[in-house]
Amino acid sequence: MNRYTAKTKDEAIKNAATEKNVSPEEIIYFVVEEKTGGLFGIGAKAIIEAYAQKDIEEFIAGYLQNYFANIGMNCDILIENKNDCYMVNLNADNNAVLIGKAGQTLQAITAVVKGAVSAEFRKHINILIDINGYKEERYAKLKNMVGKIARTVQKTKVSARLGQMTNDERRVIHQYLSNFPHIRTESEGEGQERRLKIIYDPNK
Repeated sequence: MNRYTAKTKDEAIKNAATEKNVSPEEIIYFVVEEKTGGLFGIGAKAIIEAYAQKDIEEFIAGYLQNYFANIGMNCDILIENKNDCYMVNLNADNNAVLIGKAGQTLQAITAVVKGAVSAEFRKHINILIDINGYKEERYAKLKNMVGKIARTVQKTKVSARLGQMTNDERRVIHQYLSNFPHIRTESEGEGQERRLKIIYDPNK
């Protein structure tokens, strides 16, 4: 993030907005120092660290470009901001290598990039990295499988525990099953052992 110094906080925000070619309302900032000054505002000073949403996109793109340059792999990068989640789609020379077994390499890449961008902008940044539509296809397959299990739970009223999934997959399935009558989900376990449980709920 860049620092901006002015006599007042509002003036510093306006300076940041002008430099980034966005409106002041689009600026996210942290106050580093703010002095009101004495008589007639003499000695007043404000220092902020500021960024806009496009700075996050540029950081993600630059981070990934450096990553692929270091491993000598060509990769197309497309970034979209949807509902405050940065959707990153990659298409590389060898997508299978980047996905890894059961998507583990892709999950690791996502975790590293998410950690880097969140640290840079000092806030939790939602980011989802997909490789040539792998995630969307994976979600569709999971929904189909889990939907069948949920319907069985509805009939038998016996809970079912699902297999290992990534954090984003659990969120997608939790949201998907929220529309099923008499079905609710709970997470069990910690870390790699965390699982979703489908529970019959007559009150839902």
